[in-house]
Amino acid sequence: QVQLVESGGGLVQAGGSLRLSCAASGRTFSNVAMGWFRQAPGREREFVAVIKRSGFTRYADSVKGRFTISRDNAKNTVYLQMNSLKSEDTAVYYCAAELSVVVTTTPSDYDYWGQGTQVTVSS
Repeated sequence: QVQLVESGGGLVQAGGSLRLSCAASGRTFSNVAMGWFRQAPGREREFVAVIKRSGFTRYADSVKGRFTISRDNAKNTVYLQMNSLKSEDTAVYYCAAELSVVVTTTPSDYDYWGQGTQVTVSS
């Protein structure tokens, strides 16, 4: 069992930055792949970024060059640094854990999810 708790969301102007955090507990954190997803009203949940135990990362094209995913295994925490935010980044952001450590962008492949944190970017 893995429990995930996101924090760091809020309201920011376009062009600004936010850093999201996701604290994990309940399992050896360093053995899981961690992903960030987002869901805007009326839209399906979409992949944002993923980081493997090794540090390998992958990003959605829409955030590449603006967002950075990282992890601190000692703190059981994964981060999403979001820069140059745009109004289209507005969504509820979720972190998720994938136990097979496969790099996947498909939400249904993830085993555990946090409750989500709202990010609103005003133009």
